[in-house]
Amino acid sequence: MHFPVQIGVGNFSISAHLLCETLAMVVGFRYFLYLRKRQPDAISDSNRVWILIGAAFGAFFFSRLLGSLEHPELFVNSPNKLLYFYANKTIIGGLLGGLLTVELVKKRLQVTHSSGDLFTFPLIVAMIIGRIGCFTTGVYEETYGEPTTSIFGMDLGDGILRHPVTLYEIAFLLLLAGFLKYLERTHTLRDGYRFQLFMALYLLFRLLLDFIKPGYTVFWEIGTIQVCCILGLLYYRHILWKLFIHPTVLYERQ
Repeated sequence: MHFPVQIGVGNFSISAHLLCETLAMVVGFRYFLYLRKRQPDAISDSNRVWILIGAAFGAFFFSRLLGSLEHPELFVNSPNKLLYFYANKTIIGGLLGGLLTVELVKKRLQVTHSSGDLFTFPLIVAMIIGRIGCFTTGVYEETYGEPTTSIFGMDLGDGILRHPVTLYEIAFLLLLAGFLKYLERTHTLRDGYRFQLFMALYLLFRLLLDFIKPGYTVFWEIGTIQVCCILGLLYYRHILWKLFIHPTVLYERQ
């Protein structure tokens, strides 16, 4: 495989990464609409629209804010800071930013029901498609891993065997989806716990995964994204305690 992957369309070629990013948004949103038709939604149509707008704005803005701060020295020295801000993004910023703005919107609308459960599986599907696109960029985007001598090492375009961290993430997301489906087949999760489990476990995974990714570190070999993961895990500490220490409180009484 030659990186970055380009897909030929007639006399033109299109970036596989761009194609996957577009598919991720379209498929994820269509899957959300499909699920919303098949299961009851305690949130009214008008409130759900405002929540979607809040989620989209928060994800867009904070994904780029954190992406820009991933390498603060490059951002500060960039001749066009607005372009640098727009071009750099990260899913952790999108998830945490979307969470922040949705909670603010829900507070304004006085919505008390969970809005995240319905987003969980569409998010996972969109993230998997997006990570396939990231893999096709090889080392031409900072979604590759450190050099390794393990059996998992792959040449991602620079002649060096590296951890294919995007493939690790795809595998984790598939396992996470399977785990959540298993919990819901065997128990009835309390309102909001599907999304909270997804967020907490994904943040924990990314905190660990980023130790084998190159990049700027803030302190103790911890990067900007990992700092945000830690803050997110502190926010979700209650769900981790319930999962690992007292899992029975995750479920509704039968």
